[in-house]
Amino acid sequence: MTSEFPGEFEQMLMLVILQLGDDAYGARIRERLIEDVGREPSAGALYTTLKRLETKGYVTARAGEASAERAGRPRRYYRPTEAGTASLRRSREALLQLWAPVATTLDQS
Repeated sequence: MTSEFPGEFEQMLMLVILQLGDDAYGARIRERLIEDVGREPSAGALYTTLKRLETKGYVTARAGEASAERAGRPRRYYRPTEAGTASLRRSREALLQLWAPVATTLDQS
């Protein structure tokens, strides 16, 4: 297991994947990012990052059923791995520790 922290966009994708559960596929992930945080990634950025998360072992992908609406191509559904959720926990803990001393200062600004 790597001790590397996932980047901001990687964390967002993994958190959305966790929220969507069995419905976590590319277009739906992108919709949630737009709806929930106002981030509108290009398809290229989204799929490049999903592939990077697979390479790091943070998510796995499986092919769904092929459909006529997708010209016979199956959707790819994503699920976080144990290593992926552990990396999110480590990142959250590190950020909370770093935020603690400055949170009240920023709240007063």
